[in-house]
Amino acid sequence: MEIWLNPACSKCRSAIGILDEAGAEYTVRRYLEDPPGAEELRAVLDRLGLEPWDITRTQEPVAGELGVRDWPREPAARERWIEALAEHPKLIQRPIITADDGTAVVGRSEEAVREALDHSS
Repeated sequence: MEIWLNPACSKCRSAIGILDEAGAEYTVRRYLEDPPGAEELRAVLDRLGLEPWDITRTQEPVAGELGVRDWPREPAARERWIEALAEHPKLIQRPIITADDGTAVVGRSEEAVREALDHSS
C-alpha cells in the first residue's frame, strides 16, 4: 500500500494515524516532492475509477490562475486535466491511497481509509 500525501495536510495526517493504528504496512510518497507523471496519473485514475477533474483541488491558487473551473469536464478534455495535474501537483486531491489489490481511494474520510485497509489485507 502506498499513500500520496502532503505532510502539512490534516486529512493526510489523520489517514496516517488510522493506518498506523491498524498496523498497516505502507510507503509514503510526498507527491509534492516526487510528483507523478501523466502516465502514472492515468494509472491511478483508472484504479480510483475517477476522472482527473474529480481529484483536482479547484480552490488552489494555481487552479484559479489556470482557470480550471471553466475547463470542460468531458473525455475530449481529459488529457488537458491530466497534464495540469502532472505539471502542478498541488492540484492533486490528497491523500490518495493505493491498495495492494489494485484499487485506490481518495482517503479524505475515515471510511475511505478503512476501505483501503480492507483491500490491502
